[in-house]
Amino acid sequence: MPRTFPLYLSHLELGVCDYPEHVPQDRWAGYARAQRALGLRFVRLAEFAWSRLEPRPGEYDWAWLDEALETYAAAGLQVVLCTPTAAPPAWLIAQHPEVLPQGRAGELKTFGSRRHYDPSSPVFRDHSRRITRAMAERYGEHPAVVGWQTDNEFGWGDTAQSYTPAALTAFWRWLGERYGTVEALNEAWGNVFWSMEYGDFEQIPLPGQAVAEVNPAHALDFLRFSSDQIATFQEEQVVILRECSPGRFVTHNYMGFFSGFDHYRVSRCLDFASWDSYPTGTLEAVGEWGLAEPELMLDFARTGHPDVTAFNHDLYRGMVKGSTGKDDPPGFWVMEQQCGQVNWAPSNPLPARGAVELWTAQAWAHGADVVSYFRWRAATIAQEVLHSGLLRHNERPDRGYAEVAALDTAQFPTGDVPAKVALLHDYESLWLYNMQPHAEGMNYWAQTFAYYRALRSLGMDVDVVHPESDLSGYALIVAPALTMMTPQRARHLETAAGRSTLVFGPRTAFRTSSGRTPEEGQFGELSTLVGASLSNYDSLRPGMGQEVEGTEQPPHLAQHWAESYEPGGAQTLCRYRGGPLDGEAAVIRHGNVTVIGAHSETLITEVLEERLRAVKLRPTRLPEGVRLSRRGGVTLLQNWNGHAVTWQGLELAPVSTRPLQLSEVPA
Repeated sequence: MPRTFPLYLSHLELGVCDYPEHVPQDRWAGYARAQRALGLRFVRLAEFAWSRLEPRPGEYDWAWLDEALETYAAAGLQVVLCTPTAAPPAWLIAQHPEVLPQGRAGELKTFGSRRHYDPSSPVFRDHSRRITRAMAERYGEHPAVVGWQTDNEFGWGDTAQSYTPAALTAFWRWLGERYGTVEALNEAWGNVFWSMEYGDFEQIPLPGQAVAEVNPAHALDFLRFSSDQIATFQEEQVVILRECSPGRFVTHNYMGFFSGFDHYRVSRCLDFASWDSYPTGTLEAVGEWGLAEPELMLDFARTGHPDVTAFNHDLYRGMVKGSTGKDDPPGFWVMEQQCGQVNWAPSNPLPARGAVELWTAQAWAHGADVVSYFRWRAATIAQEVLHSGLLRHNERPDRGYAEVAALDTAQFPTGDVPAKVALLHDYESLWLYNMQPHAEGMNYWAQTFAYYRALRSLGMDVDVVHPESDLSGYALIVAPALTMMTPQRARHLETAAGRSTLVFGPRTAFRTSSGRTPEEGQFGELSTLVGASLSNYDSLRPGMGQEVEGTEQPPHLAQHWAESYEPGGAQTLCRYRGGPLDGEAAVIRHGNVTVIGAHSETLITEVLEERLRAVKLRPTRLPEGVRLSRRGGVTLLQNWNGHAVTWQGLELAPVSTRPLQLSEVPA
């Protein structure tokens, strides 16, 4: 698919999400002038406006959006328009109730919120293309329009998979194209187990209502299929936008730590990825997954944890590069940046003073070219009345407004993030791991985040990339939870090991692409590279621990998971102490490939610190909540704590950032 040359910017630019359809028209011009006076350059419009654009079937009302575009343009703002397909109007549902999605148990998801559509529905696909073309033909070459956002937050509301008759029919077709014959599918899925063999593709159900655990191979392929449905749904819109709106970028706004579809697959047609950053709300979510300890949840309740937000910045910075193989990816956008309280987490603390400035600066330092705040004025209607904006309900500036006004974006030049460390991440490994975590409190994100957090606590910039992307140029490659292994992926990693140092975590290469365990056992295709095989694995219930010898005292304590190895040519670096794994290898090394079998954050940090020193990357242990990020020749020192911190002679105020030139960075 032809791609648009992205909009490159010389320094960080700011934007805002606005909803002129929510307020009287006499407010529009004043809002637009105030936005420009605040230093904003971009405004995002119309992602939920289908009912106003097409109030009745085939009857368009463009007048209000025409006027809005002219009003924002007159104030000097540039517009990102959205296809409005995330919120189909009531008349469409009344005419075609079959477009509604269904949940795992077959329950119908009705009209009354958003994302109430099934991407497998041919009828909805027709309407999606129709409204996209109508908008693109009218506004595609408008001088104020610089780009497009497709839809909004794919998968929100547990809609990444739909269990409709249309999805079932499409799934049968997808399986037929993938396997050719039902016999090949039976072999790949291992359906001889529990007498699950099929005689025809149309005997295969959707994996939602089985008596107990569904075959992981079946569930894995359904997740792949569902990702493809979202991808092709978006691609249909992108083709139209590129045809009717040449020279404008196309992006999509993803969510943090969302697992419901393969973002790399869905991003292939985009110019760059965007995401919606809500640091305090996301902290609440990841706390439920075990990514943040209870004390951290309290310590960082008003800022979010720096590494939780940073991981998603680094993920979406590399998304288009990872999905297309492009060597020189553009920066990403934060399409929605929290600027006050959110309304959707279990608890929604008021952010600390300085948090909005901190979040904006961190986004830039991790590669964001644009930060766009959600939203301009706090909603006075419907579901989001408790969600803050830059303006309060009464149109007076909220505290986030003042922090945006204080920003000097000229001190934040665009440029590369000079990461020499890659962290490998893929959704197929995520799905396979989380289908059968085998240990309470353990999941793909918890394991992956432990390695990422260790690297950031050591002062490292990190690229989060797909394992099959270009890995040249990295001194250290870390694969925390690369559960799924293929022959192609194994050869790629062998090539990378010839020029870089690699570190793997537990359950590496434990599954094949069809969800099987390799016939020869772990490490399967990687056995020669690793120089060892799996001996035992131990699922540790909460409260249990397994000691691991290390260079530090007392011994490290593994929690949740511990696996041991039988070294072939590999060297044993650390052993388990006591318990059923006593004396067995916990950490092994074969050449420049290291495998850590124990889930212990202190052990992970120790091994990674040693490996970083070995490749001359000069790690430095940072206090909790203090982070370093580098971009464009500037090092951003950040204090996410609610108290002042002194680090290497530098005084850091609570919840603050400090840009440092190279000469100011402590050795």
